Amino acid sequence: MAAEVDHAALFAAVPTPCLVLGPDLVIVDVNRAYLETTGRTRDDLVGRHIFQAFPDNPGDPDADGVRNMNASLHRVLATRRPDTMPLQKYDIPVPHRPGIFEERWWSPVNTPVLGPDGQVAWIIHRGEDVTAFVKTHQATRPAGVRVGEKLEAAESLEAELYARARELQRLNEELHQAHTREREVAVTLQEAMLRTPDLAHHSQDVVVRYQPAVGSLNVCGDWYDVVDIPPDQLALAVGDVIGHGLQAAAVMGMLRSALSAAVRALARPAQALEVLGLYARSIDDALGTTAVKAIVDRRSQLITYSSAGHLPPILVHTDGRTELLDQATDPPLGARPQHVPRPQASLHYKPGDTLVLYTDGLIERRDEDIDTGLNRLTDALSECSRLGPEQVADTVLARLGVAGGGRDDVALVVVRLQSPAPAPLGALPHTRPSPQPPLRNTPPSPKAPSRAPPATVPFPGSPPSPGAGARRRSWCRR
Repeated sequence: MAAEVDHAALFAAVPTPCLVLGPDLVIVDVNRAYLETTGRTRDDLVGRHIFQAFPDNPGDPDADGVRNMNASLHRVLATRRPDTMPLQKYDIPVPHRPGIFEERWWSPVNTPVLGPDGQVAWIIHRGEDVTAFVKTHQATRPAGVRVGEKLEAAESLEAELYARARELQRLNEELHQAHTREREVAVTLQEAMLRTPDLAHHSQDVVVRYQPAVGSLNVCGDWYDVVDIPPDQLALAVGDVIGHGLQAAAVMGMLRSALSAAVRALARPAQALEVLGLYARSIDDALGTTAVKAIVDRRSQLITYSSAGHLPPILVHTDGRTELLDQATDPPLGARPQHVPRPQASLHYKPGDTLVLYTDGLIERRDEDIDTGLNRLTDALSECSRLGPEQVADTVLARLGVAGGGRDDVALVVVRLQSPAPAPLGALPHTRPSPQPPLRNTPPSPKAPSRAPPATVPFPGSPPSPGAGARRRSWCRR
């Protein structure tokens, strides 16, 4: 058996000067090489903010070490990627001589260390001291060189490389600033398109998580929606437009708005998706979009749903049992050449149960069957069935390895199902139609089952859903 590695001893013995920073840029550890290079002790540095320990030289009006180092460290925090700085003049205080600074030149690299949640837990700052090289180069230059006087070829090349490095740093900072502004615009656009006013009425029972794919501009084609339908119904939706970026987000915004409007006017989720499918035919890049719509009737404790090629919502019972809402799955939007009524199904729930809607980025992995990811999700939900919605959402993201983002966009909606609140005394009865149409004598389809599966309420007049053996595989892969 291999001996256990003492990582603390390894870090202390690394010959390159290194220190470790927290996300707040406070020094949490430092190795011997760094202490020897700077002439400091651990007590001088550990627990102090890096720029309190190493401020700019007040006697140098051109000092830019703090500004450039701070920009690099914040790039690491924002991008979660290493950042290599160009040659940097950064004078350091002389120990035991207050106000006196010593000229130093450094070649710094800042590297993130990610925690279990995918966020930056620490930053390793490695600083090679190249002061001797720079001073040697300066000493070999002839004194009083005038502009236009020819330098030696090697000396000229070094000077050019240094000038280019400083120019590259300036351009790199401008590029990062432009990228930051672009991200801010994208985030503002995404937040506007995903604005959900009714979500504020459900701070205790509805939780959403929304994560664009890692490396994207924080915009994507996944969406969620939460709509109150007075007096006691709650409409929920998630959807997924093919692709990423601003184009997918623009299509998402149109489809989300259309579905949100449709469900306010129509009593049935299937009808709302039919309207959305017709609308999708008029939008470039909308065909192939998947979506699922569910209406929760808290008075009758009934969930009515319909799916357009989307992964099935999951009902989690308080005892940890899970049920897939896969009895009303149809192809994605625009997949059929002709309009066909979409299926719809219903099932009852008990107060305290949890309903979970999600997009494929939560469970799909490359080179892995989607059932594997779905089983992983149901297992995680079973184990946290008694947790609050916030804890359920965070636990699921962590267990499925996407707490810090993934290869694909992720939208997640977690709803703790409850009974309706008592109506105020003297309140008028509601006239909003029930999610089920009036019963009528409709001959059953010859292929329809004689009775519905357990715990599923058949919806009169809906097309028959696929057989149980084909349900799990009936979602459209894109």
